[in-house]
Amino acid sequence: MPDLPGNAIARADGSVGTAGRPGAPAPIIVSAELEGEAQAWAEGLRRRFYLPERNKVPAHVTLFRHLPPSLENELRRLLAEFAAEPPPRARIGTPYALDGGVAIVLESPDLLDLHAHLRARFDHHLTPQDDHPPRLHITIQNKVAPDVARATLALLRQTVRPRPVRIAALACWHYRDGRWDLIARYAFRGRG
Repeated sequence: MPDLPGNAIARADGSVGTAGRPGAPAPIIVSAELEGEAQAWAEGLRRRFYLPERNKVPAHVTLFRHLPPSLENELRRLLAEFAAEPPPRARIGTPYALDGGVAIVLESPDLLDLHAHLRARFDHHLTPQDDHPPRLHITIQNKVAPDVARATLALLRQTVRPRPVRIAALACWHYRDGRWDLIARYAFRGRG
């Protein structure tokens, strides 16, 4: 195999592409989104507290951060199968500090089970970051000064109330040089 630049990807057909070009193979992110009112609430918090130039994707819960593009077809088939089931139950938890931001815990044994199933299926392809149960959360603010993050956390600790929510959909995205390009969204269709 020839030496390739750092962001180059050798395709199965022998051609070479880069993860930064539209249409080129790129790592895959898997996320979940909340149902209706809860999603609108999370979006409102992100609009209020996230730096506008960094708020490029809808409010979400990241399940996997870096799956290889070679898994895309199998991943899409599995996500479609999961979406035929009832929506996972979840619960909004408490806000907590990130390094330079704030997130809100999402408690969901159902989503953790889904993650474990995919983790077992793709175990030889996972990065260290994806090879363990995630700390489910919704990022509300990121990459801000420490005093700004502390003020946001103090405010959210006073106003966020734990409550049950449902997960509306799963999505997979190509990650290209900081941009998330939607591959597909899978709304849960089962009755729960």
